[in-house]
Amino acid sequence: MHEVDPSYMGFSPDDRPVADVAAWRLNERKRLIEERKCLSSVNRENLSRSIALNLDDVLGDVTRKVISLYWPFLGEPDLRGWMSAAATRGATCSLPVVVGKGQPLVFRTWRFGEPLERGVWNIPVPSQGKEVRPDIVIAPVVGFDADGFRLGYGGGFFDRTLALLQPSPLVVGVGFELQKIETIHPLHHDIPMDYIVTDVAVHRPSTHRE
Repeated sequence: MHEVDPSYMGFSPDDRPVADVAAWRLNERKRLIEERKCLSSVNRENLSRSIALNLDDVLGDVTRKVISLYWPFLGEPDLRGWMSAAATRGATCSLPVVVGKGQPLVFRTWRFGEPLERGVWNIPVPSQGKEVRPDIVIAPVVGFDADGFRLGYGGGFFDRTLALLQPSPLVVGVGFELQKIETIHPLHHDIPMDYIVTDVAVHRPSTHRE
């Protein structure tokens, strides 16, 4: 029995029932999103600028790199300015696209001025971009812990996608320092980030892949 995946038996790695973890995550997700949305627009802009600077320290030269970013949603850090600067420096930038429930994300190239259409949750996605495989995935977090695990919106799209991408991209979670929590109570499908970049620090989890 001890050799069976705990999630198959209905338990998380820390022996909490999966249903309890799901309920806890739902409440924690709501709390963290509300906290983030309460930031003033000026404060959010300043914090996003600090995140962009720390992101540069982590990634360095992005020339010829294919990078997946995101369109800001529900008070997430706005890195569209950083995306534009990265494209100017020679990176190929893309946005993730949900193609169907239970399916992995696809990534389509996009530059400012190119057409967008409404995707899931009315988030803009490229309407004509080329499908690419990213070298670097920058994923927004709702919450994160010291082990590099990311609390997202609960759809499982990023974890499902990252499990399939080969070779594995560099995965960087981005968020505000106020979103750090003690643990997300990771389940066996949760994939840790290589780095978590916030307005205060670059967190390199103990689970970082060399």
